Order: sequence, then structure tokens, then C-alpha cells
Amino acid sequence: MSNAVQTLDGDISIDGVAEADQYLTFIMADEEYGVDILRVQEIRGWDSATPIPNTPAYIRGVINLRGVIVPLVDLRERFGIATIDYGPTTVVIVLRVEGAEKERIMGIVVDAVSDVYNVKEGEMKPAPDFGSVGSIDFVRGLVTIDEKMIITLEIDQMLSDQEIGVAVGEE
Repeated sequence: MSNAVQTLDGDISIDGVAEADQYLTFIMADEEYGVDILRVQEIRGWDSATPIPNTPAYIRGVINLRGVIVPLVDLRERFGIATIDYGPTTVVIVLRVEGAEKERIMGIVVDAVSDVYNVKEGEMKPAPDFGSVGSIDFVRGLVTIDEKMIITLEIDQMLSDQEIGVAVGEE
């Protein structure tokens, strides 16, 4: 027997909890960003990476994660935000990225992990259209939680071969 019931506003709930997507949020330059928690494989403190020659500055290198070579992208540099020295709160969020032909594991280096939020369908608003001023294809949407704006990211687009500009993580 299922515990799912339909609430008055149309959301399906299980034991009274409305269906929602969960986002792991992190901080960069006093802004909060979120990624789908189902794509997060693990969170690691910053250690070091092996640099790879002839890659863009935002590619920090690679790490060996239990036998898997994982490329690391510094999101501050990738987003054009002023760089800072890595500190005790700097973390690597290891993500599962789905491409057109394959799935791979990549890491993003961020200032700090913040929280996990439940976002119901309809709470997320689309990113504004900036016209030809800049590309925001990797922004999934914007959500306001506790009076703060969170930018949710579309990691498959953000970490695609075309967007990153190099073929990394080839096995």
C-alpha cells in the first residue's frame, strides 16, 4: 500500500512531505549556487591536483579518486570571479556529468559548501534573458529561499566538452 497522497495544491506527497528536488548549495564570492544533489558523488576538502599542460587556467588539473582520474574545474576562474587562495573551507564537489555520448566524473572547486534545500516545482524561476550580452546556458534557474537568491546550475551544460573547451576525463 502506498503512502502517497495528493495535496490540495496538486503536489504529490509521501507521508505529508511534498515532492521536491534537492539541491546542494555552495558559496563563491558571497553568492550561493546550487547543483542537483542526485549528481553529487562526494564532497572532499581541497588537497592538491596534478596539473595538465595546455589546459585553460580554470582546469586545476586532475586527482586520482579510488582509481578514477577526475578533472577539476575552478568555478571562480571559470565564472570570471576574482581568485582567492584556497583555505580550510575550500572543497571539491565531485559530480556525475552526463554527456551526449558518455557519462563522466568531474570535480568543481568552490569556496565552501552551504546547505541542502528542497525546491518544489514552481518555486524555481527561469534565468532572465540578457540577450547577446552573455551566455547563461548553464543556469538552470533562480530560487529564493529565506530571502536569499540561489542560482541553480545545469552541470551537464556547464561541464560539457564544448563549454569547458578541452577534452578532459577521457578514459
